[in-house]
Amino acid sequence: MSVEDPARTTAEQPDDVDYVQSTQHLVQAVQELSLARCLPDIQRIVRAAARKLTGCDGATFVLRDNDMCYYADEDAIAPLWKGGRFPMQTCISGWVMLNRTAAVIEDIYVDDRIPHEAYRPTFVKSLVMVPIRTLDPVGAIGNYWADQRMPTEREVSLLQALADATSVAMENVQVYAELEQRVLDRTAELEQVNNEMLQLTVTDEMTGVTNRRGFYLLAESVLMAARRDRRDCLLGFIDVDGLKKVNDRQGHVVGDALIVDLARVLRSALRKSDILARLGGDEFCVLIVDNDTDPAALKARLENAVQQFNETEVRSYRLSTSIGLMSVPASDTSTVDELLVRVDELMYADKNSRPAS
Repeated sequence: MSVEDPARTTAEQPDDVDYVQSTQHLVQAVQELSLARCLPDIQRIVRAAARKLTGCDGATFVLRDNDMCYYADEDAIAPLWKGGRFPMQTCISGWVMLNRTAAVIEDIYVDDRIPHEAYRPTFVKSLVMVPIRTLDPVGAIGNYWADQRMPTEREVSLLQALADATSVAMENVQVYAELEQRVLDRTAELEQVNNEMLQLTVTDEMTGVTNRRGFYLLAESVLMAARRDRRDCLLGFIDVDGLKKVNDRQGHVVGDALIVDLARVLRSALRKSDILARLGGDEFCVLIVDNDTDPAALKARLENAVQQFNETEVRSYRLSTSIGLMSVPASDTSTVDELLVRVDELMYADKNSRPAS
């Protein structure tokens, strides 16, 4: 029966324990990387795991940015180069990516691959740098020691395994981001289609202003908000004069053109926030909140807009309207239909007050 050398067993046990612990750290990091959904998450996992794997004094996460090495993140006993960019040809991480192999350096000041001046302000004496994805490196992971030492093959192997898992996680993040963007793009497309369809259902096809359905939807919500905020409104009913004569004498195509012209004139005399709707046939309605709630002032503005059109545009007809306007105090709780009945009566009163033509 052989007897184990106690000295040898004692010497080997700490290394074995350290390796088992490092392996456990690696497994934990790989599991966390498999769940990462963004690059900052990957950086956070890697910078912490890289130090635990080798017990080093600092770790950096480097990304390739075209011909530059971008030191994206770090976890170290003192500041290194986080946020800095260095040419691939002058940086050890660049050398690792260009040569697609690890760099193991016991003494950085006797290695001509190291830009010594960049390292003098730091604590670094020894390092190991491994590429992220050896076939086509997209970055590198670096471990640094404040005391001169030679990283072991196990340490390099563990760090490279972490880098390999990192490359897979980065590819997964890219795929996840692309899928997420496709979902967002598709959702935006569907929302646009839905909005366009909704817009079609509330828009008068001939004039482009709001239709009856749209007016009721908007008016109910606007009146409710105005009453809640104690704001007055102004409601107007506008009817085209002489449309039947135009239709009978010049045809419905010309009559339709007249309606379109009036919608354009009314829209130009109102603010964008004012609701203008064609309720049907030759009937238009306007609803205004707060400003311009003086019926006389609005009537004068609308009539001036119609007059200006007749003076400047050449048509086979003249625009003429009958207008009914009334203030709607915030205290008025009438329904939209009840308000329309009242303002319609005012419009007919205005029509009847005009001389017969």
